[in-house]
Amino acid sequence: MIEELSVKNFALIESLSISLDSGFTVLTGETGAGKSIIVGSLGFLLGGKPDVDLIRSGSTEASVSAVLTIDKNNLEAFEWLNQRDIELDDSRIIVRRTIKSNGRSSIYVQDAPVSRNDLSEFMSLLFDLHGQHNHESLLRKETHRVYLDRFLGLDEELQSYHKVFLELSDKRKALEAINTNERDREARLEILSYGIEEITKANIKAGEIKELEAETQRLGDFEKLSIHVNNAAESLYDADKSSGESLLSSARQSRTALEHAAAIDASLSPILKRLEDLYYEAEDLSAEFRDYRDKLSYDPQRLEEAEERLNLLYRLKKKYRPQHKSAASNTTEEDEKDILAYKAEAEAEIEALTGTEQNQEKIKEDIARLEKDLILKAKNLSGKRQEGALRLNKGITEILSSLGMPKAEFAAQVLQKSAKEGREGLIFGPWGADDIEFLISANTGEPLKDLSRIASGGELSRIMLAIKTILYGASGSPDLKPSQGDVETLVFDEVDTGIGGEVALSVGEYLARIGKEKQIFCVTHLASIAVRADNHLRVEKKVISNRTITEVSALETEDRRQEIARMLAGDSGTAALAHADDLLIRYAGQRA
Repeated sequence: MIEELSVKNFALIESLSISLDSGFTVLTGETGAGKSIIVGSLGFLLGGKPDVDLIRSGSTEASVSAVLTIDKNNLEAFEWLNQRDIELDDSRIIVRRTIKSNGRSSIYVQDAPVSRNDLSEFMSLLFDLHGQHNHESLLRKETHRVYLDRFLGLDEELQSYHKVFLELSDKRKALEAINTNERDREARLEILSYGIEEITKANIKAGEIKELEAETQRLGDFEKLSIHVNNAAESLYDADKSSGESLLSSARQSRTALEHAAAIDASLSPILKRLEDLYYEAEDLSAEFRDYRDKLSYDPQRLEEAEERLNLLYRLKKKYRPQHKSAASNTTEEDEKDILAYKAEAEAEIEALTGTEQNQEKIKEDIARLEKDLILKAKNLSGKRQEGALRLNKGITEILSSLGMPKAEFAAQVLQKSAKEGREGLIFGPWGADDIEFLISANTGEPLKDLSRIASGGELSRIMLAIKTILYGASGSPDLKPSQGDVETLVFDEVDTGIGGEVALSVGEYLARIGKEKQIFCVTHLASIAVRADNHLRVEKKVISNRTITEVSALETEDRRQEIARMLAGDSGTAALAHADDLLIRYAGQRA
């Protein structure tokens, strides 16, 4: 439920904080005082469309926030919070929404930012806002199924049916794809098979491209390589022996001279040791290099073979390069792996494609099984809807009688989709094989007709009130066992449109009944409804410093008496006060 509502710079509201209790709360005030603005601020907090025109003139930002408590049985709300790692603070949660003059808005649940869609989803688990737009929703036939199923508590059966319905749809699409893509499948198999054959025939080895690139570079520049190798050999060990200018001969001469010197001065021994190491290293190096030089030869045939092989591999890597890699990036040792990976993927795809016939038979078996399951679930839903519609019809008709429509007959009509369309067999929709439509006959002997052809705005308000009375377990009838909706707060605006007298008393009675089960927040112009409330708030418009503002105050005994008198007679004269006292005394015991 909502504990506190705070509104800042929203339309005529400069700054407002309303504390709300459980039970039935009414909001009253003169026409134009700003009652609808407060309901509008609630609608904004519940996820309504943002509009910069909502911002109070002279301000740059409007904000609405609320402190909420969530009932421990509202499992859907707790699951929504858990999925987003949002924790309650002492069973409370704060929801804030702002809109700036530049059109930007922000929404927070606790300190977690959420989207407008997320906000609407979460708040719909806590609030039910009933206003003029809800009258219109009652005229949409798709909502009739929702109301009936909610009354019957069919959530679990509906989800089970819907899961099978979606799975069956997927299987049928898969079968259709197999049947319509046979020609494409054959073409794809041919492409894949050719690629596998080409890669297999190439007998690719890991690292081969890198090795071939080195070999072709060596053979292609053999003449330059030979000159450099000979120059290096001459400097290292092959200089003219008479000059003794090679590295090896110089190291040998230095070693001999230093041996003689060290024999005279032992302190030269460490230097001699290092020179000997240098000499032996030069000797080993010379031997290895001599071996390389002796093997160095030019083979034009091998160069041609290597270049041909390298060109083949280049072509394959370009042809079978993964789509996510560019030609420029695919130049490393991963080249061969990419080609071989394509081969492995192609083999797997061929296996899948060649197993199409087996898959087709398996899909057909799955479809037959799912169709059988769907029929059973649809018939189960239909049976419960047919039985439940009778109870709902009786309950709503009885409530409408006490709401000033004594001759009205309400009917939730449940028809199989196939019967409506004049076809044989069941036709399945996402939520069953039934079409549900609410019909009404306003007068005895008149046929049942579409709500839009019969009901006025005031009658639609009463029909909606009757539906919600039953949905939230406030009918008082033992024959009506509705699902216990988790919504904790109901907001009624314009529910008293076009009514008065005894009808208004009945409307107040049913609102009070719902208030024993849920938190009710109701805007009303009728004293006969207001006196039923557990809590009474008055909205007033004031002018302060040449600016119009809207204020809300909680009414206690005398102030409430004065407000009821005003609502009855437009003033607080003696007769109006006496009438107000009579109503307040009469319904005080019922509220308790």
